[in-house]
Amino acid sequence: QVQLQESGPGLVKPSQTLSLTCTVSGGSITTKDYYWSWIRQPPGKGLESIGYISYSGMPFYSPSLASRASISRDTSKNQVTLQLSSVTPEDAGVYYCASETKYAARAWGQGTQVTVSA
Repeated sequence: QVQLQESGPGLVKPSQTLSLTCTVSGGSITTKDYYWSWIRQPPGKGLESIGYISYSGMPFYSPSLASRASISRDTSKNQVTLQLSSVTPEDAGVYYCASETKYAARAWGQGTQVTVSA
């Protein structure tokens, strides 16, 4: 069973870049047909997909965030990283990483709270 753990600063100032890391255990991020997603939930709102990176390293972004989001990976550390530039208070919320594959149900990290404030 894959396990995911998000980490990163809980507080980011407006206009700065948010950087979060998802550390994966119990499986390799290069395993074929696995996709590693970032999803967020603003306060009082539903889940919003940010994007994902494939097992081969190809990223895909939600159109609404494509201009500011960047998802990358470090295969030596089995980690996936999200960077979101020019953050505003509207980017605050709980950020999750998740694994997606046709072979198993989606696995979620516990989530990490992000606050955007000066």
